[in-house]
Amino acid sequence: MLSSRAKHRMFEAGFRAVSATGADRWLAPAARGLGVILTFHRVDPAPPEAFAPNRLLSITPDFLDATLTELDARGFEVIGLDEVPERLGRRDYGPPFAVLTFDDGYRDNLAHARPVLARHRVPWTLFVTSGFADGCGRLWWVELERAVARLDRVRVPLGGRSLDLPCRSPQEKALAFEALYRDLRGGSEARLLDEIAGHCRAAGLAPGDLAAELCLGWDALRDLAKDPAVTIGAHTVSHPMLAKHPPADAAREIADGRGRIEAELGRPVRHLSYPVGDAGSAGPREFALAKHQGFATAVTTRPGHLFAGHAEHLHALPRVSVNGCHQSQAALAGLLSGVPFLAWNRGRRLNVA
Repeated sequence: MLSSRAKHRMFEAGFRAVSATGADRWLAPAARGLGVILTFHRVDPAPPEAFAPNRLLSITPDFLDATLTELDARGFEVIGLDEVPERLGRRDYGPPFAVLTFDDGYRDNLAHARPVLARHRVPWTLFVTSGFADGCGRLWWVELERAVARLDRVRVPLGGRSLDLPCRSPQEKALAFEALYRDLRGGSEARLLDEIAGHCRAAGLAPGDLAAELCLGWDALRDLAKDPAVTIGAHTVSHPMLAKHPPADAAREIADGRGRIEAELGRPVRHLSYPVGDAGSAGPREFALAKHQGFATAVTTRPGHLFAGHAEHLHALPRVSVNGCHQSQAALAGLLSGVPFLAWNRGRRLNVA
């Protein structure tokens, strides 16, 4: 199995090849579809540390600016998420459209993303995890990074025994993080949270403390929601991988997250983002729950552009992640062209099963 670093090297090589051959231009009319929903998480000008396994979730304000400039240069019209159902149903397709979405509700979205977005005068959507806005909840991926950053050794389960890994250099820490992440993502969410809490305590950290540090509270969200360029969407209460939970629990997470936001902001919430959002976290059952609860759209992290057929699958919309490990012109050109997803989705335009 390829390491994360090897995968990112392979992806970057692919982006360069697409750019060098001009495929991002001449294949775009067939690959691009009607539009694209872009996924962002954090926006931070600080350079990453030597050990930064979550850097894929963070881009710089300069790269956000470059993304918006490239969208304009390629003729994309940036629209709000409210417009997507109508645009997918139109037959006079017009120019391709792009939608900007930011997951989780990080403070740096307000400090570093909003000024760039305002300068370009574009609409955007912030998907809020209500528990994070309350100052609680588990940003477990950041907890694991911070714990491994402090520890000198970690134990990783391996079959019926455990593997004791050194964890001193940035390279050792990266390998240890990846081993732990792969093991924990493959099991139940209860085990994941319990094991990461144990690593936090071993590192002298308190699990559950990061939301108040990293995420916007309700006062800031109320102020942000007054901006007509901003749409606030729901991202559940506690950011669970919904498909790993019983139907009633998943339905409650979706409904209560939305209800809390509506109560705090005093306005309806029409759009949902599934936490994590891959096929192992959100599938047909979750799509049906979102539709039943009356959301206008719900977005995944399954990669791909939008096509006319997605008008019949508004609660299983794909997105394209703007990845902090690939902040290059070649990567951006490839993603916006849609060309990489011809191979990724094996030629399928719809990936909703």
